[in-house]
Amino acid sequence: MKRMLNTLFVTTQGSYLSRDGETVRVQADGETKRGLPVHTLDGIVCLGRVSCSPGLMKLCADHKVTVSFLSMQGRFWARVSGPVSGNVLLRREQYRWADDAERAAGIAKAVVIAKIANSRIVLLRALRDHKDNLDDEPIRDAVRSLAVSMESAHRADSMDALRGFEGEASRTYFEVFDHVILAQKDEFFFRERSRRPPLDNMNALLSFLYTLLAHDVVSALETVGLDPAVGFLHRDRPGRPGLALDLMEEFRPIFADRVALSLVNRQQVRGKGFKKTEAGGVLMDDETRKVVLVTYQQRKREEVMHPFIKEKMALGLFPFAQALLLARCIRGDLDGYPPFFWK
Repeated sequence: MKRMLNTLFVTTQGSYLSRDGETVRVQADGETKRGLPVHTLDGIVCLGRVSCSPGLMKLCADHKVTVSFLSMQGRFWARVSGPVSGNVLLRREQYRWADDAERAAGIAKAVVIAKIANSRIVLLRALRDHKDNLDDEPIRDAVRSLAVSMESAHRADSMDALRGFEGEASRTYFEVFDHVILAQKDEFFFRERSRRPPLDNMNALLSFLYTLLAHDVVSALETVGLDPAVGFLHRDRPGRPGLALDLMEEFRPIFADRVALSLVNRQQVRGKGFKKTEAGGVLMDDETRKVVLVTYQQRKREEVMHPFIKEKMALGLFPFAQALLLARCIRGDLDGYPPFFWK
């Protein structure tokens, strides 16, 4: 099993990353701020005005360390990675599956059911952990409704029907999301999902976490030799990592939603760390972004028993484990794709 390594996030504007032997050197303001052996990293994420030397890019490519460039708001710009791993036969089979309506629907159905189940667990955990501070009736209604949506998704006889049930479940979940925000209600609230740009503090926080998760899932898929662009639930669109978005659905409630709620409810982030632009979008400041990154990394290091593999591993390895299971399914080594159900 792949080892859980670090992701290096570089947020200081004007930073320059270069190679020093087998070490990644980070310079800012004319000084070397950090030096990390490349073998201790599984990814580098550069936010905003951060540059890298060609020598460092080659070093990272040789060691299968992906370098991603994002805007300060977490919008994906570009990625530098080494040669495609895996063999061409796996990718050719992936493309055949994507073009086969029945097999594509089988993968998509598993992903959607897991997403709904894990969203439901987020609400159940909130009821369990904060029962004295919640208006629990709307949440209990949503939990019951999500259970019905899971059954409906299981019986869906077409991709359009499946997407309809998935959309209905998402609306149910987000309609009560504001109820599980228990602190700083004047500054952190949730009315509806807004993306580009996020229109309130909570949406800005969620969007940034979703971008971090996307980076990890794309890297996991590339590691096992799958094409992140060709999905089953999310169909092909230029520039969109469809398969990564598919696999992300299982993890959004666990990796992003739970982290966002924890940050707000524990008051680790504050409203003053978010600013609204003239265009109406909301941005995080540098200090808030760093708090989010540290918390996200800590979440990835929590160890949980994988329900299918029956092995205890860091949560940060779960995207890799699921990508591996998906590859085995496509190769024909498994009868079906076993999605991740959070307990």
